[in-house]
Amino acid sequence: MVKVLEKFGCKVNYNSNQTCCGQPAFNAGFWDEARQVCTKFITDFPGSGYIVAPSASCVGFVRNYYGKLFDNSSLHNDVKNLQKRVFEFTEFLSEKLGVEDTGATLTGKATYHDSCAGLRECKIKEGPRKLLSNVRGLDLVEMKDVETCCGFGGSFAVKFEGISISMADQKINHAKETGANYLISTDLSCLMHLDGYAKNKGVNIKTMHIADVLASGW
Repeated sequence: MVKVLEKFGCKVNYNSNQTCCGQPAFNAGFWDEARQVCTKFITDFPGSGYIVAPSASCVGFVRNYYGKLFDNSSLHNDVKNLQKRVFEFTEFLSEKLGVEDTGATLTGKATYHDSCAGLRECKIKEGPRKLLSNVRGLDLVEMKDVETCCGFGGSFAVKFEGISISMADQKINHAKETGANYLISTDLSCLMHLDGYAKNKGVNIKTMHIADVLASGW
């Protein structure tokens, strides 16, 4: 991600002391503990610069749920400022930098998975597809029921293992039907879940984060 951003003129600073955005604790119902982690996130990213993340899940959480945790608090205005500055990687490339072609090369057939956070919380749909369509040597094919959840959902995969596995099975089968060599997404959580299922079942498909794809070949 840093490699691509720097190619297009961004000065990238990485805070090595940053930690989680707080979503796991929030989703599990531990709002007080989540608030502590989220407070650190706010202080980790001060100022007015853009915050770019290779995860729509984190971005969607900051945008849509930090307000619930910090409404009428002393950090209310800091949160509002933060929410305006945080972007998912492909969203930032498309909407802020106006990039459609990163100059990447990757030979093979690929299918793209819309993460729930990317599609539903960040409203990201066409940007990643446009970027992938311009990758040299890559044939992008849509899978059936592309907007269906992969079944990960954080703790959902632990609490409802059987349902989660069935959803992964459906997603992987739809990806296989396209004949794709690569299964690409914006979120490593989805890719981790799908990669684990595919390897367990002996399915020959390589999962790739879109940042790795867009930085390939140069």
